Amino acid sequence: MGRIMNVIIIGLGSMGKRRIRLLKQYDPNLNIIGVDGRLDRLQEVGELFHIPVYKDLNDAIRKEKPCIAFICASPIGHYDITVQCIKQGIHIFSELNLINENHKQIIDLAGKHRIQLFLSSTLLYRKEIQYLVAKLNGIEQKVHYRYHVGQYLPDWHPWENVNEFFVSDKKTNGCRELLAIELPWILKAFGDLKTVTVIKDTLTSLNLTYPDSYIIVMEHDTGHKGVLNVDVASRKATRNLEIYSEHLHLFWDGTPNGLKTFDFENKELVSLLLYENVQQDSNYADNIIENAYLEEIRSFFREMGGATEALYSYEEDIHILELINRIEA
Repeated sequence: MGRIMNVIIIGLGSMGKRRIRLLKQYDPNLNIIGVDGRLDRLQEVGELFHIPVYKDLNDAIRKEKPCIAFICASPIGHYDITVQCIKQGIHIFSELNLINENHKQIIDLAGKHRIQLFLSSTLLYRKEIQYLVAKLNGIEQKVHYRYHVGQYLPDWHPWENVNEFFVSDKKTNGCRELLAIELPWILKAFGDLKTVTVIKDTLTSLNLTYPDSYIIVMEHDTGHKGVLNVDVASRKATRNLEIYSEHLHLFWDGTPNGLKTFDFENKELVSLLLYENVQQDSNYADNIIENAYLEEIRSFFREMGGATEALYSYEEDIHILELINRIEA
């Protein structure tokens, strides 16, 4: 890269630490600064990564003068943090927002201040998803699919109390986050929704303020149809997809080696191996890999250099979150 840039990471939970680690891998010369309101996280990150850390965002901006912010805090606080950074001339990489009430204001403000906005949608950067989107966008026949995504909520972050994790809040709940992760690629692959039917239920004794399980029947404007099961009740972390028609049969278990196609002639499943190397973090389930998170970072910096690389936008997120609001209603 060219000149050395100061990059501020706001929110030093699991995602903030992941972004720091991958940013250092992407470019060891970046000056990375951490911000979090929790003293234990400040101490942990300062010792782990040997970077300056701050409890107060204003103080960090004033002293470090960052040009880029990675917003990794709870989605509840994203709007205020984003506005604060934009007004200081800081370009934005944001994790999932989950709340779209102020997206239009953010878009307008960023345009006024000539600020780059980049919104994470990590699955769109996975090779398996890119293969599926290209495959389905290139066929004429109608397909059906069934897709189950779920994991028991206390197992998401077993190292912390689930009630202190934003997925326990009804506004940013676990099922809402799973839908926000999955729906962007589903709509890109199968088309926008024509009709949607929703069954909500509660399977756990977690006393959540929202349903922990959804069965969603979707008819797309392309004619494709599918059933999406999303839950925070599955005791085994699950991502299980099947897509089928007369001339196509695909399977994916969420792992980097788990994408398979059925060979009609030989009557056997054939693996579609898309990765040369796979990076994984042992803290997470085996269907979560680091490659896509790193590719997002590369895409962001290419956009900063003037290329058009982002696979997702705030405008698209407005549409996705409005759809999730309909599903949750």
